[in-house]
Amino acid sequence: MSKDNLHRYLFENADVRGELVQLEESYQEVLSAHTYPEQIQQLLGELMAATSLLTATLKFNGDISVQLQGDGPVSLAVINGNNLQQLRGVARWNGELSQDSDLQALFGKGHMVITLTPTDGERYQGVVALDKSTLSACLEEYFAQSEQLPTSIKLFANGKQTAGMLLQVLPSEGEQNEEFEHLQQLTATVKAEELYELEAEEVLHRLYHQEEVRLFDPIDVSFSCTCSRERSAQAIRTVAKAEIDAIIAEQGKVEMGCEYCNTNYSFDSIDIEAIFNNAQAPAAKQ
Repeated sequence: MSKDNLHRYLFENADVRGELVQLEESYQEVLSAHTYPEQIQQLLGELMAATSLLTATLKFNGDISVQLQGDGPVSLAVINGNNLQQLRGVARWNGELSQDSDLQALFGKGHMVITLTPTDGERYQGVVALDKSTLSACLEEYFAQSEQLPTSIKLFANGKQTAGMLLQVLPSEGEQNEEFEHLQQLTATVKAEELYELEAEEVLHRLYHQEEVRLFDPIDVSFSCTCSRERSAQAIRTVAKAEIDAIIAEQGKVEMGCEYCNTNYSFDSIDIEAIFNNAQAPAAKQ
């Protein structure tokens, strides 16, 4: 049983669509870059499942970023993804976190920024306040504001696995509220253990056994970091050479680390000269 898949489905007799995501290996790779406290592990898991669900709604090739910011103990949590369901993420926090902290307690006064960046086309950004106790509720508010489509989201994470479900009315001429509310009530009964342990087909059968559901082929979800030695060199080139030379004189090298995957890139004086002479920096030394 693969634990890193997104499943899309439609109801044959209702203008409503659904998504179900189950993640394990990709979730563990996101967590492995840092020693996160339990609350951050759960937060990143929910955010990762949510971003996968949102990415599946994209009608274009491109990237998505779901970023939470605030003035509370957690200052940042972000998951970046794309239409290929490749995800990466990181969080920043300060001090001890209360075991029973909800979203508002973690972020204080904060907001969620969802940025869609098509490969071709204009960038779109939506912002919603983190003024509710759960990430699910804030995301439902985002859809109410940005798309005016009734949407229900369920998210679960336990530090080992994360999973989520999205239910949304399809754009149509008529009112679909009664059908959606009925299906929403069924979806609300899903338990975290069911999503962690069961195949998607079994989960959907348990929830909607009296409905006609069309389930599409699963889509693989994976962890993927976009950092590279070349990108690090480009970042160095944006800094004044005198500053870089000062670091080389003091430390003998310039080191750049990736927050997302913990990979470290090191550049010595020869590398730096190559970078600022617009030549390709030498490959990493063995």
